[in-house]
Amino acid sequence: MSTVETKVNPAQPQITLISSSVGKKIFMAVSGLVLFGFVVGHLTGNLQIFLGQDKLNAYAQLLKDLPGLTWTVRVVMFIFLAIHVWRGIQLYFENRFSRPIRYVINTTVQAPLASRVMIFTGGGIFLYVVYHLLHYTFIITNPQYADLHDTLGRHDVYSMVVFSFRNGWISAVYLVAMASLCYHLSHAIPSFFQTLGLNNQNAEPKLKALGWILAILIFVGYSSIPSAVLTGIITLPEGVH
Repeated sequence: MSTVETKVNPAQPQITLISSSVGKKIFMAVSGLVLFGFVVGHLTGNLQIFLGQDKLNAYAQLLKDLPGLTWTVRVVMFIFLAIHVWRGIQLYFENRFSRPIRYVINTTVQAPLASRVMIFTGGGIFLYVVYHLLHYTFIITNPQYADLHDTLGRHDVYSMVVFSFRNGWISAVYLVAMASLCYHLSHAIPSFFQTLGLNNQNAEPKLKALGWILAILIFVGYSSIPSAVLTGIITLPEGVH
């Protein structure tokens, strides 16, 4: 009597986990957490505009003087953004086509609207990130800002921001993008805890409230800058027109 030996590939469980819906959600959660940390850090730097031209330009110059650190952060953020976007698209289409025959009654009615439009708010945020980089980082959309310098010879990021947000269209696009980010985060934050098994029936309402609180704080923080420029709270330095 012969026996057939079955060889088990030790890497198979890991591969299955990575390619499964659970694995994809874990990638989404972890990459989302890293991106959220960057959003908070970026906001902290941007809010220095309220401290005046010298503070913001000094901060921008510091980043410029540390190209190794700056580009490492950019590359890492790009990797995590790519993971987040790719896994999000995969999960969206998996959920979309998991039932070849659509129900007559849409059972997703019960799901929060924020969860059903995650793919669209995420797509909007991604497009804005591309525009934001072309605008402020690489100064391609408005090349005239590259010639702005303060009295110390530093790139005048402060005046660049003020000139930009004096344009109603740029401010409008920025505010819409921040609203999309807020709505995205309102669902993403409680989903993070659910994906990692840190949620339960008692904690769910509190985590949803936490999601909205953090999302609104992020929105208010970012939106305060164009709002302050448009209302004249933040103005150009003397001698800059």
